[in-house]
Amino acid sequence: MAGTSSQTLPKTAGKAPSAHPVKAYAAHSASAPLAPLSIRRRAPGPQDVQIDILYCGVCHSDLHQVRNEWESAMPTVYPCVPGHEIVGRVVKAGSKVQKVKEGDLAAVGCMVDSCRKCASCREGLEQYCENTPTLTYNGPDAHLGGVTYGGYSESIVVDEAFVLRVPRGLDPAGAAPLLCAGITTYSPLRHWNVRTGQKVGVVGLGGLGHMALKFARAFGAHVVLFTTSANKTADAMRLGAHEVVLSKNEAEMRQHLASFDFILDAVSAEHNLNAYLDLLKRDGTLTMVGAPPQPVPLGVFSLLFKRRQLAGSAIGGIRETQEMLDFCGEHGITADVETIRMQHINDAYERLLRGDVKYRFVIDMASLHS
Repeated sequence: MAGTSSQTLPKTAGKAPSAHPVKAYAAHSASAPLAPLSIRRRAPGPQDVQIDILYCGVCHSDLHQVRNEWESAMPTVYPCVPGHEIVGRVVKAGSKVQKVKEGDLAAVGCMVDSCRKCASCREGLEQYCENTPTLTYNGPDAHLGGVTYGGYSESIVVDEAFVLRVPRGLDPAGAAPLLCAGITTYSPLRHWNVRTGQKVGVVGLGGLGHMALKFARAFGAHVVLFTTSANKTADAMRLGAHEVVLSKNEAEMRQHLASFDFILDAVSAEHNLNAYLDLLKRDGTLTMVGAPPQPVPLGVFSLLFKRRQLAGSAIGGIRETQEMLDFCGEHGITADVETIRMQHINDAYERLLRGDVKYRFVIDMASLHS
């Protein structure tokens, strides 16, 4: 999708679409630092919502996309304005909008449209749209042409079908990462019906892993974190883990053989999946939400002899994302965040590469104006 997005023609082809300028931060090449840029946002239509962005989370995907590290699957079109963990205030709502009203706190996640016609879309699984969902950034912009621009900007205009309501009482900065890190972990835990009485593992404690711990604990499971870092034990327990296992310690790993109902793997670096498959009970599932860059060796006998499953999961659809936000509102769940100024985004990217954040950077977009 992203590779052909620069050829997208606007719906208003034949006349200049109405638009307004917006301050943003963008990358102009894979090696360039992010810098200020003026972009255009479309004028809101009858079904559109215009949101002044208050906070935008910094996802590791932003870094991959800005540096064109996914060129084979999702080549980056420059300039690239990242950001798909957006929370802001509704300032305009079209005449046909029913979901939100001016003054409401609203959110936008990883998608701003889909075909709405395929089987997946009809089931509320827009993230698996068979004609490819329109991503919040670096996707085809059907309104203005070119590509979509994300949340590293002062405002955004989105069809209400892809706007989410933020429950009252949730800290807006802490709520922003729920739009990607939150739903990426919530969705597989719900799909595989994680519940009270089950033993659930989480591999890796970062932006995704820390949300997985919170959700798995809230769902009533006995939660075990797998990590290579002994110094993460205290944090893991605070975030919801009942136990912490050092994955490099073979004796500790052996103590958990064939005992897990479900394991969520949130690590994108290369690592041995077979070690975790061996920890699953009969009919247990290891689900990947991290994406190692290279194909991984797989011991198929481990799957065969206990009917284990190896699966993957992306984000959730709009309906499930709203369900997740409502659940977080009811249970007081937000991400652990460090708020930064927009001008510090390049330093934040370098720290992200070092794993030097607990556990998500969130940009205070008011800093765009100072």
